[in-house]
Amino acid sequence: MIARLTFLLLLCLTACAAPVPTLEETTSMPTIRYLALGDSYTIGESVDEPERWSMQLASLMESSPQIAKRFGGTEGGRVEVTIIARTGWTVDELWDGIQAQKINPPYDLVSLLIGVNNQYRGRDLEEYREQFIFLLNKSIEYAGGDANRVIVLSIPDWGVTPFASDRDSKKIADEINQYNAVNRAETEKAGAHYIDITPISREAVNDPSLIAGDGLHPSGKMYAEWAKLALPVALKILTAEP
Repeated sequence: MIARLTFLLLLCLTACAAPVPTLEETTSMPTIRYLALGDSYTIGESVDEPERWSMQLASLMESSPQIAKRFGGTEGGRVEVTIIARTGWTVDELWDGIQAQKINPPYDLVSLLIGVNNQYRGRDLEEYREQFIFLLNKSIEYAGGDANRVIVLSIPDWGVTPFASDRDSKKIADEINQYNAVNRAETEKAGAHYIDITPISREAVNDPSLIAGDGLHPSGKMYAEWAKLALPVALKILTAEP
């Protein structure tokens, strides 16, 4: 009798236990390693973590059927995001921040968005060029030496925000354009991808919902537009034949 009860108990426990994933199930979703480098625009100052543009891009990639098809899975892919960014960082401060972190290249995708604080502090444009080239080359290095796996975003125009209402918005726009001319030229020269999000940032002059509550940084809504713009490029990178 005791033996019969023990058998029935074991049978019940076996039936109620969660099924153990098979090897095929555990490997159906690839892990995509994404490194996002930048400043407040990458860390998402004044928005929740899921609203950061890099996190929204990761979410879009995870649900992409193109990623699933490329890796042979039934779903998209799991994106592991590493963010090295901080509000107020200039290019050289970003480099200091990178050196203070333990990163593990190569990454499948690297994004770089940096320079607004150089412009804000009135730094020399040629100094920015030199430092940007250095960090762009580092980004390529972190992408396994493959420039095709690097995305550079243009600097948004903060001159249209409420924060800048008492400042010379035309001067800010002109300087932002100069900085973007530098990072675009150097990105194209290196063979990396360039995404111009500056026009989207300037739409905030007529759409306050694109600005976060602090009156300066983008809202989750604006970041969503950046992510949508970056998605086709990211998918092209990640679905390319090795």
